Amino acid sequence: MSQIQITGQNIEITQTLHSYINDKFEKLTRHGNKITSSHVTLNVDKGGRQMAEAKLHVPGSEIFAKSESEDMYKSIDALLDKLVRQLDKHRVKDQEHNR
Repeated sequence: MSQIQITGQNIEITQTLHSYINDKFEKLTRHGNKITSSHVTLNVDKGGRQMAEAKLHVPGSEIFAKSESEDMYKSIDALLDKLVRQLDKHRVKDQEHNR
């Protein structure tokens, strides 16, 4: 998988968070899509909501997902679930297109 760019807004990206994201995103490569770049943004709003969003570039498309909860790790996990579903849809669509 390509390098993952991680940025934070109103949150410090600790080494633990960085490693957690890298480990989780590594699992996305198992879904048969060639991810050329990834950008993850973590944000904590004034109300304390923990938000994670990601933009993935795959050949011919861009995949975006966003998740929020009261815990950043839960937000990241939910984000990954959304990305997996979108990657699977994209892969099926590509397979149907290439038949």
